[in-house]
Amino acid sequence: MKIHFIGIGGIGISGLAKYTRFSGHEVSGSDMKATHITQRLIDRGIKVFIGHDASNIPEGCDLVIHSAIIRDTNVEVIEAKARGIEVLHRRDALLRILKEKKVYAVCGAHGKSTTTAILASIMSGSAIIGAESKDFGSNVRYDGSTDVMLFEADESDGSFLNSNPYCSIVTNAEPEHMEYYHYNIDEFHNAYRRFVEMAPVRVINAEDPFMATLECDAIRLYPSKDISNITYILIDDEPYTRFTLKNMGEFEVWGFGEHIAMDASLAILAAAQTMSVASIRANLLHFKGIKKRFDVIFKGSDRVIIDDYAHHPTEIKATMESLTTYAKLKGFERIVAIWQPHKYSRTIDNLDAFVECFEGVDELIILPVWAASEEPREIDFEGRFGHYNLTMCDKLHRAGDTIETLKNENVLKTYDRDLIVGFGAGDLTYQLRGTK
Repeated sequence: MKIHFIGIGGIGISGLAKYTRFSGHEVSGSDMKATHITQRLIDRGIKVFIGHDASNIPEGCDLVIHSAIIRDTNVEVIEAKARGIEVLHRRDALLRILKEKKVYAVCGAHGKSTTTAILASIMSGSAIIGAESKDFGSNVRYDGSTDVMLFEADESDGSFLNSNPYCSIVTNAEPEHMEYYHYNIDEFHNAYRRFVEMAPVRVINAEDPFMATLECDAIRLYPSKDISNITYILIDDEPYTRFTLKNMGEFEVWGFGEHIAMDASLAILAAAQTMSVASIRANLLHFKGIKKRFDVIFKGSDRVIIDDYAHHPTEIKATMESLTTYAKLKGFERIVAIWQPHKYSRTIDNLDAFVECFEGVDELIILPVWAASEEPREIDFEGRFGHYNLTMCDKLHRAGDTIETLKNENVLKTYDRDLIVGFGAGDLTYQLRGTK
């Protein structure tokens, strides 16, 4: 088929585009701006248009798939419909793409990318992840020899219900993206219940408050009881967590933190249904983290710069615990946090928790809110976060191996020492790296 993707530069839609290209289809797409993601697509033989235009829809196109942020008023959507071409939301396209697959679907407000990437390092099969795995250098791996699909399922738009799970894996069910569920907690929980129950095999974090209420058959992980002997070590200056899982012995996984041990344990329990523990233990060592999750982008004797995608208080708090451990092992006395709030709605809905989650930083830098198409709303950052050693700035500039904060194009301060970490899901990752 000829398939055209609108919004192809998004991490989720780019994964579907790559996978359909690997599957033998002719793929094209468009996005509003060029990024490293669109360049990776071009490198894989996918034609990418920058900017939306009716002429981008190729002749003989069979199907158009668009990302969640694309509206019916998009010129390419209008053109496709005028030409009688089938148009599908990414959510609905999953039903077709995953229909014949044996899908290990991982969902949760936090940890789903890491858990899926760990599972992909342990198990063979194709994989589509909402982040780039450093194990295979992409968010997609294609394996045409098996129908196994290791898939990061997304609850933000309900699309996890279209993932055709053979094995449903849930890291947690903390309320998030509640605007999609009309701020109705029962609607939100019912969606998770359906996701779990539609799979014949289920692996869940049974200490999550909602998951604990489910009465269906499931492989239940009780992290506080089933995971023990957690220790943190540096191997070749890389962070690793060692832990014991139930009666299965000791495992070692890249990364720091109890949350890493839990994510790995869920993946281990899912893989153990078809693999030996010895094979799992060996393959687990292939996992080297995922891009933008505790991603060390510069390492020197007097400073380390880390990029982290955490954009919810729970995620930031977990990463802060990992940073504290890392700082002690590396001998750093100060932690400097740079935060780019993601969406006005998320920031306001969780403001009290955001105020608390940065506990332990020696300096906090706050960038303007990454609006993600939302209308601006007033937030008193200086009043609420004033008890931190706070700097408000407009943007960052990567100058060689140092970070500069800018206000009205003037340099406020240069950071060339200490443990420096950036938190956010907007363009902060590019500011930290000094790339577009």
